[in-house]
Amino acid sequence: MIEPHAREFYIHTLRTLNASGVPYLVGGAYALARYTGIGRHTKDLDVFVRPEDAQPALDALSEAGYQCDLIFPHWLGKARCAEDFVDVIFSSGNNVARVDDRWFEFAPKGEVLGVPVLLTPAEEMIWSKAYIMERERFDGADVAHVLRACADKLNWDRLIERFGEHWRVLLMHLVMFGFVYPGERHRIPSEPFKTLLDRLADEQSSGGEPLCQGTLLSRQQYLVDVSRWDYVDARLANGHMSKEEIAHWTAAIDEHH
Repeated sequence: MIEPHAREFYIHTLRTLNASGVPYLVGGAYALARYTGIGRHTKDLDVFVRPEDAQPALDALSEAGYQCDLIFPHWLGKARCAEDFVDVIFSSGNNVARVDDRWFEFAPKGEVLGVPVLLTPAEEMIWSKAYIMERERFDGADVAHVLRACADKLNWDRLIERFGEHWRVLLMHLVMFGFVYPGERHRIPSEPFKTLLDRLADEQSSGGEPLCQGTLLSRQQYLVDVSRWDYVDARLANGHMSKEEIAHWTAAIDEHH
């Protein structure tokens, strides 16, 4: 399914990174295919690195002849060769799902286009995709498909820990899974589901200043809340992003539409 020039580009990229010694993981469509069996060709290759390894990875690819740029300094770099490109990812657009040592600790071994690699763990794939709820892109189906394929093998304690105070986002996806697959609700173990439902039942209204966490789910659709309705932007209030990073991320909205 991959055009020859793209295949060679991806293979050369992976071999270059292997030779550089920069630790990385392959995610995106290739990891999704490994977990779910769903194959789809995109025009990029997603590699995940620790934040401190982003620039060394881009430097290695630059030395290999690629045009490299740190597109968003809080989470994303790109390496291009003609129309093909690699995303070098070290966090998420909302800067919540930052790549850390645990991504690598639990990464399974795999092979992409004949090159040995490590893949993003299923738990981190769910964690990072669960927040993507843009008007033009919603990764809920990917989350549901990973849950369908891997629910019995997931480290649920670790997954819940990843979401932390955002556990409602995980619960939402678990409820949605039961809607999408009513005959397979049993795939979700009862204990983690009960843990989250108990939290929901016990949680009291926090009060205090109005806070909008919608900006953690969509960089565009909740701008009215923080610009006109005086809600505090959770990205700023919780220290996920700086004002400059938010402004840069917001300014790029029109480029992706």
